Amino acid sequence: MPRASAAAAAATAQEILDRATTLFAERGFAAVSLDDVAHAAGVTRGAVYHHYGNKTGVFRAVAERLQATVASAVTGAATQPDAAGRLRAGSHAFVDAITTAPANRVLLVDGPAALGWAQWRRFDSENSVVHLREALAESGVASDLLDAMTAQLSGAMNEAALWLAERPGDADARQAAHRALDRLLDSVVD
Repeated sequence: MPRASAAAAAATAQEILDRATTLFAERGFAAVSLDDVAHAAGVTRGAVYHHYGNKTGVFRAVAERLQATVASAVTGAATQPDAAGRLRAGSHAFVDAITTAPANRVLLVDGPAALGWAQWRRFDSENSVVHLREALAESGVASDLLDAMTAQLSGAMNEAALWLAERPGDADARQAAHRALDRLLDSVVD
């Protein structure tokens, strides 16, 4: 019996997370209540509290899952034998992954406000920036420039993602963003 209860609890937590992801992506953090999440998931508000504590806890879990999806896309794309090729492929994969719904709104638009700037920066650093920093180091960026280069390239890619979010479905804009990213990467890695 405990095994069935644990499985049911895991299924409930997953359903809450799935529905919350959709709601946060469609409406934004500020416009979604715990009642909205509970109703969409077909559970009580108490069940949402039980699994995630509060609205910010649900949002954090959604963001963590989306961040893992983005990181998986980056590491999955960065399979080239040379460090510069991995950096380039991973950077392009990041831009593509972060601009998909729901990642863009949850991670780049609402994330800093919902989680607080300091917590969001720490979260982003632990989940995305660390991979970029490693790729830059492997590509030969000087150690005294590594942190500054990581911050600047990360910021440029995040801004490219926000720019693309304002142009949904615009293939020319996406192509321009990727060409611009190539120019940036060309200047970073010889």
